[in-house]
Amino acid sequence: MNLRYRRLGHSGLKVSEISLGSWLTYGGYVSKQSALDTIDRAYRLGVNFFDTANVYRQGEAEQIVGEALSRYPRSSYVLATKVRGPMGELPNDQGLSRKHIIEQCEASLRRLGVEYIDLYYCHYPDPDTPIEETLRAMDDLVRQGKVLYVGISNVSAGQIAEAAAVSERYGLHPIVANQPLYNMFAREIEQEVVPLCEKLGIGQVVYSPLAQGLLAGKYADVDRVPQASRASDKEGGQAVRSWLRENYLLKSRKLHQTANEWGLTPSQLALGWTLRLGNVASAIVGASTPEQIEENVKASGVELNEELLARIDQILNEA
Repeated sequence: MNLRYRRLGHSGLKVSEISLGSWLTYGGYVSKQSALDTIDRAYRLGVNFFDTANVYRQGEAEQIVGEALSRYPRSSYVLATKVRGPMGELPNDQGLSRKHIIEQCEASLRRLGVEYIDLYYCHYPDPDTPIEETLRAMDDLVRQGKVLYVGISNVSAGQIAEAAAVSERYGLHPIVANQPLYNMFAREIEQEVVPLCEKLGIGQVVYSPLAQGLLAGKYADVDRVPQASRASDKEGGQAVRSWLRENYLLKSRKLHQTANEWGLTPSQLALGWTLRLGNVASAIVGASTPEQIEENVKASGVELNEELLARIDQILNEA
């Protein structure tokens, strides 16, 4: 099994095409041992890119990811986490102010058990904080060696352009990664975000490429979901049910049939389709078992020819 690697934007950093996330899983419905085993299997399969965030289970996901990776050389993996969401009830316990960014970076470093974060994301915009303040704080962390690369997430093309302009104007460390929602049923970034990021040298690290398991064939109908899954979690259930629509299920079944006809699994088809865009550096999957990450990694290097891509578009464009 040969996992491929791509450059992250215009940086020199190489990340695995398939990366392992921890939202809704580690510290959630997945047992700690299963999480440790899954991360271990991912690493042994060649996954070098691991994604988490301070708000995932209020730091518990970071602790589990950090513990799992502690057995490996720090230089052998790329670790990403995020800042923005609420970590307490006080006024400054959330946001992208200098105070919150600096304090939460220190807290994340402690939970992860590392001396630096490879990629630090602004999780989503903060309208209450000037973007210059945010980017200067991130730049300071880079200069201090606590962060190596800066990323943004859940932003519009206009917000990306503004952030890039501020970074260039003040000579700040450039943004190298954007983390957006992207899958066969959520293609909005193709219109403006991807072309702009290609011009600016920002790579996409996409989340939910399997639409919370729908595109992997995990759910058969709107009303029936497996009990031992992220759908059994309160937050996870809301995320899963947002994709459980009759038209999505119908198209998913057709896509699964197409995958079988081409000798692929549903997840290989969906992940291969996501990675067809050169601006996508990596697709984050949320595997809860070693077997799941092994299946997902097989999508690396899958190339979909024009005939298959046309068939996929036909299915997706059906009413």
